[in-house]
Amino acid sequence: MRVVIAEDSVLLRAGVQSLLADVGIETAAAVSNGDDLLVAVREHQPDLVIADVRMPPTFTDEGIRAAIAARKEVPGLPVLVVSQYVEGSYAVELIAEGTSGVGYLLKERVADVADFLEAVRRVAGGGSAIDPDVVAQMLSRNRSPLEGLTARETEVLGEMAQGLSNAAIAKNLVVTQGAVENHISNIFAKLGLEASRDQNRRIRAVLTYLDSTTVRT
Repeated sequence: MRVVIAEDSVLLRAGVQSLLADVGIETAAAVSNGDDLLVAVREHQPDLVIADVRMPPTFTDEGIRAAIAARKEVPGLPVLVVSQYVEGSYAVELIAEGTSGVGYLLKERVADVADFLEAVRRVAGGGSAIDPDVVAQMLSRNRSPLEGLTARETEVLGEMAQGLSNAAIAKNLVVTQGAVENHISNIFAKLGLEASRDQNRRIRAVLTYLDSTTVRT
């Protein structure tokens, strides 16, 4: 197996290369930025790319963007992303066309050398190795913020979206005004809307409701 490593930290890059060499895996190239990663992939046609997410010059998402570009340039190229961060949108894009030959691991989970090497072999062989935290964040991106509300709370929020007062909502739903106030308090808490001098929580809750219902329709 021949790999290309893309990692801006000299120590980490050398460490990964040493681990791979110990089990007979050749490093065809070890680079420190996204542009060089693409050059190395074209030149060496590796069996696997191991890339960090954040690399020069901005240290935001250069690494994973380069890995995605390499995979598009060489369809089916196995890519294992190893990072301290979950870049949700790019993780989705990396995995969007299927999980064959794709891995995304957080660095805190690769401290176990045996597990890391197993992930390397699995991804290079066409399998997948996706960190549970990455899966959880990807799922949360597709989850409506209203899912945590009860049916009654969603109903109250819908009435609020129509511009109705608490008294009017109570009358429409045939409940007490105190019950409506309790539901609204729960809505604010579940949507993470803390009291603020600068922002009206009622308006923010309604905007969340309208945004979620628009997306769903």
